[in-house]
Amino acid sequence: MKKAQSGFTLVEIAIVLVIIGLLLGGVLKGQEMIENAKIKNAVNDMNGVTAAYNSYIDRFRRLPGDDGPLLTLQARGGPWANVTAGGNNNGIILISQANTFTAGGESVAFWQSLKAAGFISGNPADIGVAALPRNAFNALTGVGTGVTPATGTAVFSVCLSQVPGKAARAIDTQFDDGLPNQGSVLATLGAAGVNTAPGAAAATYSDANQYTVCKAM
Repeated sequence: MKKAQSGFTLVEIAIVLVIIGLLLGGVLKGQEMIENAKIKNAVNDMNGVTAAYNSYIDRFRRLPGDDGPLLTLQARGGPWANVTAGGNNNGIILISQANTFTAGGESVAFWQSLKAAGFISGNPADIGVAALPRNAFNALTGVGTGVTPATGTAVFSVCLSQVPGKAARAIDTQFDDGLPNQGSVLATLGAAGVNTAPGAAAATYSDANQYTVCKAM
């Protein structure tokens, strides 16, 4: 005798499809929430560095990173005893675009001073690239003359490296005009996985690319 062939009913198939749709929707929604959280953290970090920079000037009447000599800083005691770099106190923070993410110039002194003063978290004894904070995209936060307006003099800026295109556009939009080549926020096209130094501004944002995003302080 022939056995009746069994299989899924239309109702069962419909239920499975609905479950799959809900799972996919949940995954996509979760990814979107993670992306939005990273963007929010990046915006807060840039605002935090700007606030720390201005607070330092208000407290010490000197520029962080240019506040030296080293022995004078260490004599403040406490966390300051662990500081290993001091600036030359010439009224200029010497960190070029090329040194934004390399700890060159007075970069180490800048971050050590902000940490020792308690304006940002971290160990003031960290040296080299380790002195630079990590950003929300598992890359680096740096400072330097990273924003160059279309006209005028280069501006001291806070920069984030390895920012995905979608996030870069969102950060720019929150602070400025959403355009990578004008305004107070400029973006340089970067290489994937590389802390690209700020330079020529990109013409447009693309979700497929990564950028170094800089905001004037």
